[in-house]
Amino acid sequence: MLSDVEIAQSCKMLPIKEVAAQIGVGEEYLDYYGKYKAKLSDDLIKKVKNNRDGKLILVTAVNPTPAGEGKTTVTVGLGQAMKVIGKKAVIALREPSLGPVFGIKGGAAGGGYSQVVPMEDINLHFTGDMHAITAANNLLCAIIDNHLQQGNALGIDPRRILFKRCMDMNDRALRNIVVGLGGKANGVPREDGFNITVASEIMAILCLAEDLTDLKRRFENILVAYNYSGEPVYAKELGCAGAMTLLMKDAINPNLVQTLENTPAIIHGGPFANIAHGCNSVRATKLAVKLADYIITEAGFGSDLGAEKFLDIKCRAAGLKPSCIVLVATCRALKYNGGVKKEDTSKENLDALKKGIVNLGTHIENMQKYGVPVVVAINRFYTDTDAELDFVKEYCAEKGVTACISEGFAKGGEGAAELAETVCETIETNGGKNNFRYIYDTEKSIKEKIATVAKEIYRADGVIFTANAEKSIKEIERLGRDKLPVCIAKTQYSLSDDPTKLGKPENFEITVRDVKLYSGAGFITVMTGDILTMPGLPKSPSALKIDIHEDGTIEGLF
Repeated sequence: MLSDVEIAQSCKMLPIKEVAAQIGVGEEYLDYYGKYKAKLSDDLIKKVKNNRDGKLILVTAVNPTPAGEGKTTVTVGLGQAMKVIGKKAVIALREPSLGPVFGIKGGAAGGGYSQVVPMEDINLHFTGDMHAITAANNLLCAIIDNHLQQGNALGIDPRRILFKRCMDMNDRALRNIVVGLGGKANGVPREDGFNITVASEIMAILCLAEDLTDLKRRFENILVAYNYSGEPVYAKELGCAGAMTLLMKDAINPNLVQTLENTPAIIHGGPFANIAHGCNSVRATKLAVKLADYIITEAGFGSDLGAEKFLDIKCRAAGLKPSCIVLVATCRALKYNGGVKKEDTSKENLDALKKGIVNLGTHIENMQKYGVPVVVAINRFYTDTDAELDFVKEYCAEKGVTACISEGFAKGGEGAAELAETVCETIETNGGKNNFRYIYDTEKSIKEKIATVAKEIYRADGVIFTANAEKSIKEIERLGRDKLPVCIAKTQYSLSDDPTKLGKPENFEITVRDVKLYSGAGFITVMTGDILTMPGLPKSPSALKIDIHEDGTIEGLF
């Protein structure tokens, strides 16, 4: 059996200008990064602004498990399948982060015969967007420390600096550090720390910004610290937003690549799917909507985190309205939710499937609350039995949704053709009407917005606010920024805030331990549980298996 990288290396890629031509994009709108990658220019975005909108399809999933779900694989397979059934489609995905690639999670290019390529480039440095974000982030940090060193005219309290440095690699040793040691010439000593680049507010801002002007405005609005009088200090007061924007002048433009079957794929941005909204950029999605009839995109983690934020934060900010939601599930994941150990999920077990399928049922019900039609994609593994697949289909039918098998991993576009037909029929059956609605009104109080998500999406009985969270909420209200959407940071492994509670947890409350204002990005992050913004490497990181040979052949990269 071929590995993902071997499959990717064996495919025949088209020159990127030929891929662009499929969606009516001329060579004059491409900024080349080699033969198979290009950035799409701002001129193109302006040119297609008045084009008719295509149908936006969101791919999400049940809660992730060690048994696997394959959300990106289904997304790519569905995009390829649209081409198979004669539809004009574009895929819009997130960019991978180097940390997970060399750590444990893996990449974000799909798998098997449903991948975006050049897979090695996409999972590594790609077009340099991550590095530009890192540089812009760390420029602001350097300016802050230089301001302290040069007299601190703003009276910044070194104990209340909120903005951290970042790097695009998992390194737990950098979570908490001390800077400025070594004497007066080396700066003002203070506690600091690093986030992984995808957890930087700069990344979140990039993915919500409409254009360079909006990007600069958002940079200026970053809350970086408080002064000794307890008043906020924003990035605009430090005067470096223009320089930060300059560093991002190329990174702000979306990247065009292709799938194994040459379907156009726009890949841009990838904010941490927990403390941020976990979706690709607004610019990429809005451009894709103008270039094709069907646009397939995905959100991070399960629908309780990724899809909720896509719908309540990204769609609200960008004015997007999805026409269909595809909810990915596997029999293996549902059996795991039913109490089966990972190593036993390949064995038929209808009892465990019946017990764990309530997780899928909850996600279906949650997505239906947004007024968008739902289709379930059963990402098939070769160990799935007919009895198990039939049970899932019948369960979904009882929930009022169609479920169909997707075999994009093994068969590419042909393997997801039934899913593509079902999605198109579902959209057409809906008569083109869009009843999309948000789950909460941003004019509600912070506590009311949190409570709505906790009760409607997580199914919690209520919310507990720690004293620290209460204090933070009052401070945000004092700053007049309490009417922003909420972005709840919670474990992805459970509908609750306890990762060990699988299936459909009951009789629980969500505990909010802190609330943070991301004023540049334009949302309020709500911290529940222990959320790490700088991951560590596992005992046996993927980096130990990755190598490159003398002829340039890469191995071990999935």
